[in-house]
Amino acid sequence: YHSMEENLLKLDMLGHDDPTMIRMMEDMTGVDAKLIPLDDKDTMSIFTSSKVLGYEDDPILGPTGAVAVPEFNTRFTRGVLLDTMPRKFDFLVRISGYTHGTDVWLGNAKDLITSKTATVDQTIGCRDDIMIYLISCGIPEKRAFKIMESVRKGKGLPDGAEQEMIDAGVPDWYIGSCKKIKYLFPKAHAVAYVMMAFRIAWFKVNHPLAFYAAYFYRRSQKGGFDAVMMTKGIERVKENIKAIDDNEDASAKDEDLLTTLEVVYEFYLRGLDFLPIDLYKSHATKFLIEDGKIRPPFVAISGLGENAAEDLVRGREGRSFISMEEVSMACPKVSKTHMQMLKDAGAFGSMPETNQVSLF
Repeated sequence: YHSMEENLLKLDMLGHDDPTMIRMMEDMTGVDAKLIPLDDKDTMSIFTSSKVLGYEDDPILGPTGAVAVPEFNTRFTRGVLLDTMPRKFDFLVRISGYTHGTDVWLGNAKDLITSKTATVDQTIGCRDDIMIYLISCGIPEKRAFKIMESVRKGKGLPDGAEQEMIDAGVPDWYIGSCKKIKYLFPKAHAVAYVMMAFRIAWFKVNHPLAFYAAYFYRRSQKGGFDAVMMTKGIERVKENIKAIDDNEDASAKDEDLLTTLEVVYEFYLRGLDFLPIDLYKSHATKFLIEDGKIRPPFVAISGLGENAAEDLVRGREGRSFISMEEVSMACPKVSKTHMQMLKDAGAFGSMPETNQVSLF
């Protein structure tokens, strides 16, 4: 690659869930996400407390309400929130920088903050923080930029920079922090990510059904939603969370399911509920909001793909079935295995398996 990189046009095509989620929630609620205030107090509060969501200090989810909020949803990033207790948007941007950088948080900013050597807004979160801070200390702009560039690429401090920083009054801990960093995130990226995350968090606070419907849709597209495992009540979900947590040999798929299980657990914790998958009412791929509840789509059944789901929707159009046998005949892409999955999920209700009626 490096032998030809100067002659290549390289496009970084990033796949992000956030814009898709935001568009879906806008369509469901009629709210223009761009008009959501980025200083909304209730939304800001969920990064330190879950009180506004209707529960507090849950033993599974912890003190914050950041589950399912992009940038802050993993157990690791929720731990970062507890160490930093962000009360303003700028802190969220720094946290995004901590978690996207290399050797920026663990063994570096985390230790400085927890030991009270430095505050969150004094530590290095993004590459721009270095240049702006050094300029404020009196270091010439071009030199400050070069020092920033060297640190953000993981090359440490350039020759002579350490003494220049000492002469400018830069603290020893700051110089030491620069030396440890291997990669720093650009602040513009962090701001863009956090703006989207904050808007999504606002929907979580103010339009929970739209939020969870959009989130579950994105998870189901990646095989991360299992209706049989997740729509049978909070106790079943807790059992599944514990089973994965206790399994030392949990697979990557198990860990992926755990991410969704935590969100489903919170969904129930907030007093929300699912409607059953229904042959006539469920969508092929989208989670629908009906009567204050969410109805999962056919693809929410683990192992039932989009082709079979679309076939079910086409096959039922304008029809009323009297047996599962009829459904199978009308939907050729729905296999016997799929039919059993649908039956186990309750999609057929009390529908009999065949057209035959036993008189005696």
